[in-house]
Amino acid sequence: MVGPRSWIGGLFNRSSNKRNEKFIDYLLTPLQEERLHRLQERLQTPFDESFPDHQKALRVLWDAAFPDVALNGLISEQWKEMGWQGPNPSTDFRGCGFISLENLLFFAKTYPESFRRLLFKQDGDRAMWEYPFAVAGINVSFMLIQMLDLYSAKPRCLPGINFLRLLGEDEEAFDVLYCIAFEMMDAQWLAMHASYMEFNEVLQVTRTQLQRELSLEDINRIHDLPAYNLLYH
Repeated sequence: MVGPRSWIGGLFNRSSNKRNEKFIDYLLTPLQEERLHRLQERLQTPFDESFPDHQKALRVLWDAAFPDVALNGLISEQWKEMGWQGPNPSTDFRGCGFISLENLLFFAKTYPESFRRLLFKQDGDRAMWEYPFAVAGINVSFMLIQMLDLYSAKPRCLPGINFLRLLGEDEEAFDVLYCIAFEMMDAQWLAMHASYMEFNEVLQVTRTQLQRELSLEDINRIHDLPAYNLLYH
């Protein structure tokens, strides 16, 4: 069960992106620069429910979540079963754009066991008022974008700078990091015995933990992050 529509209201604006005061400029490799540019282009793409590709992506997401259940339409009360706030998922994308749907799709396709385990809240002693899966996923996308300082020409925070090294090794580093962050968030949710009103606190704790892991010196690939082991393959 998820909470009322007001549950998600202020989450996008509560997270600040504190930059290092002692920032030292650095050079990107051509590959890092190219991949950062492509990632930033993805950030600029809004979700548009009139685009056939965006409509198709939503249907693919539904089929990944509920392969044996026919979807009645792109506007349907069925979407609430996935954790959207209302019958039209497009209204929930306003805070983050198409990349948040791409992240959910990547999660479903690449780590289907983890995706379904979190979607259906299969692990642990769950709260009576659980976080809504899909909308939580949008918040995870937005948290990562802020934490890594991806709207800047070049990230100016240590986690963001170190992330570029991971991106240079793997173009899917952001999408994999999203899956890791979602798993971390759910683990924190269970550890804190949280309910839906505490979601923002859980997300902040998750962000802090992820910042620590991205600041470790021996992280050269996205798979080196300690929390990567949370993912079910």
